Amino acid sequence: MKPNVGSLDRVARIGAGLALIALAASGVVGVWGYLGVLPLATGLLRVCPGYSLLGLSTCATKPR
Repeated sequence: MKPNVGSLDRVARIGAGLALIALAASGVVGVWGYLGVLPLATGLLRVCPGYSLLGLSTCATKPR
């Protein structure tokens, strides 16, 4: 699959995912915090299925 998650978006997703997982593991939030796996995975894999469906991309394009 073609990457569609740019650098800043990637850092934000990984940070948010890790924060949610940490909060769930420490008991601050419920088990719903483990949904942080989703933004973590999209950040690490650089592919967001939602972006693909909507035809969006935050990746920088290289000039021809």
